[in-house]
Formats: sequence, structure tokens, C-alpha cells
Amino acid sequence: MGFSINNQQSTINNPKWEPKIVAFLCNWCSYGAADLAGISRLQYPPNFRVIRIPCTGRMSPKFILAAFRNGADGVWVSGCHPGDCHYLEGNYYARRKFSLFKNLIEHMGVEPGRLHFSWISSAEGTKFAEIANEVIKTVRDLGPARHLTKRIKTKVA
Repeated sequence: MGFSINNQQSTINNPKWEPKIVAFLCNWCSYGAADLAGISRLQYPPNFRVIRIPCTGRMSPKFILAAFRNGADGVWVSGCHPGDCHYLEGNYYARRKFSLFKNLIEHMGVEPGRLHFSWISSAEGTKFAEIANEVIKTVRDLGPARHLTKRIKTKVA
């Protein structure tokens, strides 16, 4: 992944701290809902770095690990409703894969509220804005991510 989010200066005690969320959105549904929410001027925080993917079923869990490793405070994966996938069964594969993956990263020490999954159709701009606000609130309450992030070593002269 070609992005980096630096949380090294962020602390819970910093009142200006805002969470950084990487959102992997399905091209056919959730990305369309995000577009509809924007066109409809629905309010949600600008804390998301959106990555448009063809289908959540073809998304590798390595993308989520890379997002956390590069400093994301939270990750949101959103795709088509089960049964409405543009690629027929992709979201069924995603649902199975990510329910197992969520358990794994919680076992690794990542707090349960840092990883979110949702199913949003392209006509649900209001639902997109509501879930976006929920994700931000949940991650903000947890504070800056401390697990799986790169440690930047600085030399003291």
C-alpha cells in the first residue's frame, strides 16, 4: 500500500486528535452510497481515506493489516448486501473471511471497535452517513491505535 498515516504525535490527552480511518468501499454499492451521501450533502466527518475496490470478496486481509501497520486508527470495509453482489457471491466470501479475520486480530490485541464491516447499497446514502458517524465515534472513543503500528525510531544527537 502506498500510504502512510503518522500517529506518533497523537495522544489521548491531545484534544485536537482525530482518528484516521481507512475505508475499503465496494465499487458497485458502498462507493456509490458515499457518492450519494456527498451529493445529498449529508454530514459525516472527513476522517476517512477511501480506497475503492472492485469487490469485498476479492479483498485480501493483508490490506487491513497494512492499513493498521501504516498508522490507521480504524478500518472500515463495506460492500454490497449479501445476495446483491455485482459478482454474484463475492460478499458471501467476504462475510466468511472477515468474520474469521476479525476474531484473529482481536486475539492479536487489536481492540474490537477498530475494525468495522457493513453492507450498504448504492441507494443508501443516509445509511452510509450514519455508519460513517458510528465508525468515527467508536474509534474516537478508543483513542489512537497502539497495536500493529510501525515504531519510528529517531536518533538523538
